[in-house]
Amino acid sequence: MKSTDFSKGKVWQNIVAQSIPLILAQLVQLLYNVVDRIYIGHLPGADSMALTGIGLVFPLTTLIAAFTFLFGTGGTPLFSIARGAGEEKRAEKILGNTFSLLLGTSALLFLFCYIFRRPVLYLFGASDESYLYADAYLRIYLLGTPFTMLATGLNGFINAQGFPRIGMLTTLLGAVLNLALDPIFIFGLNMGVGGAALATVLSQAVSCIWVVKFLTGKKALLRMKKANMRIDRKLTGEIMALGMSGFIMQGTNCLVQVVCNATLKVYGGDLYVGVMTVINSAREILSLPVSGITNGAQPVLGYNYGAGEYGKVRQAIRFTAGLGIVYTLFAWLLVILSPHLLLSVFTEDIAMIEAGTDALRLYFFGFFFMAFQFTGQSAFTALGYSRHAIFFSLLRKAVIVAPLTVLLPRLGLGVDGVFLAEPISNAIGGLACFVTMYFALYRKLKGGKAKVKS
Repeated sequence: MKSTDFSKGKVWQNIVAQSIPLILAQLVQLLYNVVDRIYIGHLPGADSMALTGIGLVFPLTTLIAAFTFLFGTGGTPLFSIARGAGEEKRAEKILGNTFSLLLGTSALLFLFCYIFRRPVLYLFGASDESYLYADAYLRIYLLGTPFTMLATGLNGFINAQGFPRIGMLTTLLGAVLNLALDPIFIFGLNMGVGGAALATVLSQAVSCIWVVKFLTGKKALLRMKKANMRIDRKLTGEIMALGMSGFIMQGTNCLVQVVCNATLKVYGGDLYVGVMTVINSAREILSLPVSGITNGAQPVLGYNYGAGEYGKVRQAIRFTAGLGIVYTLFAWLLVILSPHLLLSVFTEDIAMIEAGTDALRLYFFGFFFMAFQFTGQSAFTALGYSRHAIFFSLLRKAVIVAPLTVLLPRLGLGVDGVFLAEPISNAIGGLACFVTMYFALYRKLKGGKAKVKS
């Protein structure tokens, strides 16, 4: 059996080896939704209303992602630490429990979101016109909830075993299928936004089958076994404690999306809800590399921490922060120089492009502060500092962004206030997270005194 030892070799090379395939995998994962938005944004006769409808669905899809993160990003670092400590039976039990938790939760989420989709969408800021597009997409998209949660939530266990290329293929297969089916269903069969949702569901099903087949097959170092799928309450608590950071991060994203859509509906109407949909799409694309770098570093951080190689943990944190800052500075420059180009990818609507240009520049102001948030959050999560990770997830979104989104427009800034809330939170929340990580974790690792805090 081949063993992947992240304590051997140069730290930066291990991180890059993990990150590059992971970035590609996440890029492919983005294609599921981003390609849908691109096609939908160019629907004949739909103007900006179709994108507005999709924007209203975002909070519910983000809620599903939140529960995926609760168990997926909770189980993966525990799994890595157990592997580093040589506790293979415990690692396999973590994998089995994570599978059961994801599957059971996906069934509950499907029922809740499907039954209450109409009142929820109107609560999120839908108008009678935009609701038609939102409902046509959501009622089909929800059918893929189990596929989405299992494929995304379990893929980290493939990367944590040192198979990032296999992890990349998990999403690559589905994304290629999505790219092929989207134009067929949307335009060829004239299904519109419903066709985009159906293509996504079928693609997610392929990704799910691939990841489950690998984790139950002979190539995996540690496998998913039926005997380990019985839910252990104590282990579930440990998984949820670490995954709570990712859950809150996505959950607060859901909160912010609801607040943003509702506020924009009041101050700018359906047009600006559509603008926020496009900006969110651009943010997902531009933040992907730094997210991939920090996520790719987590198995390296967790393994070396479990093995007692604290010097290498410090090296990994320094490398991750430096590379993340350089990239986000480049991404910010791209937004400043080419806002029209980014917007035109998603829509041909002149009014939306004109309204979105200033909004995009405001939203991305000081984008490099995101690197500090990602680095600090990643280190806390990978090394088991769950309380710190949870606190800073809440701070940036729930404590800073959501209140500012409501307050700034009322102070006379109008829609600009909604878009300014994000860069303010990036600066305050990002720096607070990184500085705390430096003093509470990084400095203590020098003397080997840091201990896991749940």
